[in-house]
Amino acid sequence: MSTPQDRVAVECPSCSTAEPTVHEVLKEGGGRHTVKCTDCGHVHKVKVEDDDEVERTVVISQDDESFSTRTDVPREETLAVGDEFIVDSEEAIMLVRITGLEIGPEQRADEATAADVETIWTRAVDNVTVKTTVNPKEGTGDRESTRSFDLRLPGDHEFVVGETESFGDEEFRVKAIQVREDAPEYRHGKLDHEGDMVYAKDVKRLYGTDQTTSAWSAW
Repeated sequence: MSTPQDRVAVECPSCSTAEPTVHEVLKEGGGRHTVKCTDCGHVHKVKVEDDDEVERTVVISQDDESFSTRTDVPREETLAVGDEFIVDSEEAIMLVRITGLEIGPEQRADEATAADVETIWTRAVDNVTVKTTVNPKEGTGDRESTRSFDLRLPGDHEFVVGETESFGDEEFRVKAIQVREDAPEYRHGKLDHEGDMVYAKDVKRLYGTDQTTSAWSAW
């Protein structure tokens, strides 16, 4: 026999879509319970709110596209621009970085508690696209020939000024790295000192010098 704690009042998609009816909780888990309507016997899943958590909209930007999903966040947790967290929802499971917090119509904040936030604006950082510009080596002919391409990489890939990178047919020496404004642990701007390191997820644009033997031949 069910105890009062094993029952919830929710809408039934079969017999009562407008008014809550009593449901028996058959299985708990992950904030979504499997329940059975005591009126018609229909079994379905419902989301059960946790008083310690709030459900918030998360807008995720990835490359040139964006989409929104919903995720649960501890009510009293402080959110801040630059923070990273894992979005685990039906639409996506990915690591994202907060780029903005919407606390009201046209109101943004750099930091706020989850309870005060309406929408969390983010950028995916587990896998990223790095825009790259490579110049020819000195003395190899056409000095004005410059090529640009995109590199698809894990966000934690390390680029170091002065080191050589190889990706398929591309081989270049890292000359400078333009850092994103939402990257929290760097001095912003272009890093061009030997040994400067930036993670791929923090790169706005990568600059290199070609190291292949034939791409810039004068013959």
